[in-house]
Amino acid sequence: MRKTLIAIVMLLAMPLADAADKLPEHPHILVETTEGTFKLELEAELAPLTVANFVELVDSGFYDGLIFHRVIPGFMAQGGGYTPGLELRKTDDTIPNESGNGISNVRGTIAMARTGDPHSAGSQFFINVVDNTRLDTGENRWGYAAFGHVIEGMEVVDRIVSVETGPQGPLRSDVPKVPVVIEKMSRVRYD
Repeated sequence: MRKTLIAIVMLLAMPLADAADKLPEHPHILVETTEGTFKLELEAELAPLTVANFVELVDSGFYDGLIFHRVIPGFMAQGGGYTPGLELRKTDDTIPNESGNGISNVRGTIAMARTGDPHSAGSQFFINVVDNTRLDTGENRWGYAAFGHVIEGMEVVDRIVSVETGPQGPLRSDVPKVPVVIEKMSRVRYD
């Protein structure tokens, strides 16, 4: 049974592996929000499947118009799944968990959000605003796969995480009262 499960996960990951082969080692992503702009540097060598998935979503315009729907001061800012009207925008695919890749969930890192299923990450991500090493892989537990870090504009992320929040729609807490919209996410090209 275990061998079958591993084979299925590997087969599902093959298209992402092909995409990962075509990525630069450290792609840069510009994130333009209603609170300002910040830039990410991703670690394709350490988290190839996660980075390939994220860049594919960026290139397709998936994130444009979505919001940061969960922000918690002293913890993180999460986005990539909901519209300003709090309608869920889901992806069809999930990716294998690449936690334990050597990138720790420290201040300024971006990581994939997921459910209790360690291999359930799809589009939602979060940016750590403090060191959250408890989210790293531990003995007998999966972590949250960090796959890059903010290289410019961390003050914008700090602004996002400090907005007034409360319950809204289907979400019980931590939703910005005034939506923080991802106006555009794009790959930075230096050629």
